[in-house]
Amino acid sequence: MTIIAAILLFGVIVFIHELGHFLFAKKAGVTIHEFSIGMGPKIYSKTKNNTMYSIRLLPLGGYVSMEGEDGETNDPNAFGKKTLLQRASILFAGPFFNIIFTVILLIPVFMFIGTPTNSNVLGEISQNSPAQRAGLMANDKILDINGKKINSWEDILNTLQTTDGKKINITVDRDGKTKEFNVQPQKNEQGRYVIGIAPERDKSILNAIPSAFKGTYEMLKQMVLFLGQLVTNSVPGGAANAVAGPVGVIGIVSDAAKMGIPNLMYIGAMISLNLGVLNLLPIPALDGGRLVMLGIEGLRGGKKLDPNKEAMIHTAGFMLLMGLMLFVTYKDILRLF
Repeated sequence: MTIIAAILLFGVIVFIHELGHFLFAKKAGVTIHEFSIGMGPKIYSKTKNNTMYSIRLLPLGGYVSMEGEDGETNDPNAFGKKTLLQRASILFAGPFFNIIFTVILLIPVFMFIGTPTNSNVLGEISQNSPAQRAGLMANDKILDINGKKINSWEDILNTLQTTDGKKINITVDRDGKTKEFNVQPQKNEQGRYVIGIAPERDKSILNAIPSAFKGTYEMLKQMVLFLGQLVTNSVPGGAANAVAGPVGVIGIVSDAAKMGIPNLMYIGAMISLNLGVLNLLPIPALDGGRLVMLGIEGLRGGKKLDPNKEAMIHTAGFMLLMGLMLFVTYKDILRLF
């Protein structure tokens, strides 16, 4: 069941990408021959307004077949006949939808795990920590530390760093009763004094939404850092071992599915963002490569490149990508044995 969940999630992520292309192409009035959900043999189809909507056997995303996307055509509503801005928006829409889908997937994740608050109420207490040994419990409200009044989580952190590792006295409110505890802080790996406490978490949707945007931004920064390491060949363990193909991705998602829905959605968010960002790279056959071609067209004052030559460039890029994908998939399979 976890393998099926992994395949379906991966398929939904690719489908969201193609949906972005489809909706913006429709808005621009591009002739669309087919919008497919899934790949492989067709099991159902319906034609409406000259566009065939189909469902295919393999739940691995989908595709949009647009007139004039590659090569010459006389259709006035072909992709190539649209304005530079319209074509750019259609190409950018796929990766953009993946980025938005990342945010959408992270919202329920943060609703489940909660967002750390700045409250002086304790959340989780670490096992075998100084706080647990001293008797502190979750939901205790810290009133003061060594006589210094505490109003926020920031106050707690700042006060702990002024203790120089000496034993501290903490006064808390527990169910309306005042209790005192003596706690011995200890240094963590970063050299900061800690006692093994975590802040209270807010699981409301109002906090989950901004946390999802922030989480997406943090993921994006890590992706940019990783891509830089790939270019400079400084990825820990080597680039070949750091990149996963379809088999590796399905394996990762399958493992996440075994750990529960929140983990599955978090991994899905990461894959969606990866797909969106990687498609924006300036590589022929990818959306980013096509956007570069449009940029060159713009610099030439709107003079289009030879469609057949551009198609050859994208075909060559596609062949190289397929070769890389086969290599990465081969490495994925070797990891399984």
